[in-house]
Amino acid sequence: MHNNINKLTLAVTLASAVMASGQAAASGFQVREQSAKALGNAMAGAAAGAEDVSYMTYNPAAIGNVEGTQVAGGISYIDAGFELTDASASSVSGANYSGSGDNEGGEEAWVPSFAFKTRLSERFDFGFAISAPYGLSTKYDKEWIGRYHAVETELKTIDIQPTLNFRATDRLDLAVGLRAQYADATLSNAIDLGSQVGAAGAYDGMAEVTGDDWGYGYTLGALFQATERTRLGISYRSEVELTLEGEVDYSANGPVGQQVLAGAQASGQLQDAGGKADITTPANLNLGIYHQLTDRLALMANAEWTEWSSFKELTVESGGSELSTTTENWDDTWAFSVGANYRLNSQWMLRTGLGVDESPVPDSEHRTPRVPDTDRRWATLGATWMPTPDLGVTVGYMHVFGDDGDMDQNATPTNENASRGNLSGTYEVEADVFALSMDYRF
Repeated sequence: MHNNINKLTLAVTLASAVMASGQAAASGFQVREQSAKALGNAMAGAAAGAEDVSYMTYNPAAIGNVEGTQVAGGISYIDAGFELTDASASSVSGANYSGSGDNEGGEEAWVPSFAFKTRLSERFDFGFAISAPYGLSTKYDKEWIGRYHAVETELKTIDIQPTLNFRATDRLDLAVGLRAQYADATLSNAIDLGSQVGAAGAYDGMAEVTGDDWGYGYTLGALFQATERTRLGISYRSEVELTLEGEVDYSANGPVGQQVLAGAQASGQLQDAGGKADITTPANLNLGIYHQLTDRLALMANAEWTEWSSFKELTVESGGSELSTTTENWDDTWAFSVGANYRLNSQWMLRTGLGVDESPVPDSEHRTPRVPDTDRRWATLGATWMPTPDLGVTVGYMHVFGDDGDMDQNATPTNENASRGNLSGTYEVEADVFALSMDYRF
């Protein structure tokens, strides 16, 4: 039993590194908030909007629609909230767990972005973008009822994207970009040390895992000006393979817990160790249309497919041996959105949009405290102020309405929840996102 706790704790925490949840604004652990203008339209202009250089993170061919040289920078503030209601927990032997902390795990996060482009020649443009396409952080109280499943989860990613756009015709732009992706993760959860001395839930320890890696992929895009008023866009972002290599550190609360931990370590269990897990951030496809209905009103729509089915299972290794395989069985998802822009005058444009987004989590058995993901809907508002023809300042707001999602994590002496116990309840999910960006054309 001691050896199982040691192995499973390391396996579970490393496996969860790529699934930092708290990300209530998009399905899985995806972050779409790379442009305040796109956010103001509920991402409805992601593939075909191409209003400024920031859209290259969605479609690299967007830079072909931007004249001259332009730079854009922005930041999004995400306030993600989720709470486990009607929660119950017990050890694998059936002893009930209680918690003194609340069951809320939402965290606040800041997501920066930067983009630049310049025209190299009559037919070629060069762009460069830095974005954070996956991640966010979640944090529960250390004493909450589900502490053996998760306490803190933090995943940060950075994408560095140099892009080359080719103006194939006066109406068609084709682009390709390289993606260098860095991922850094910190995970923690409690350990039920009391179960080792016949007092389940009485004495807790903590396990914290850190890991990071670089991975590489590509992005492709096309932008077609079908008519003077209608634009079509398509883009593809490849998967990126990563091997998170990290360390696990153990600690204990109180003198009794420290004594139990010391005894386990003296017998070769619960030792600080290294580990690694191969993971893949998913491929992504965007299809969109943008139509200038009148001189003042523009309409747009977007469909986004994400290949979350790449998460079938995750194998964790340490010291050259396999510790655990965690079954995920996530589903591919679609997100759909529509939006509109209305130009009040030469300086002000108003934005709005609506969207729906599927969750990749297939059922309650695969919903976890680290990823309490559910289907959701978005409603957005935004505005762009242009004090000069070359300078734009945009603000955007999104509210995310998440469906309630049941969770049913069952434990047996031989499954992956053996050291964490049973945990069930219903998650309530919502989020607010605020975005600010500036763009300047030279």
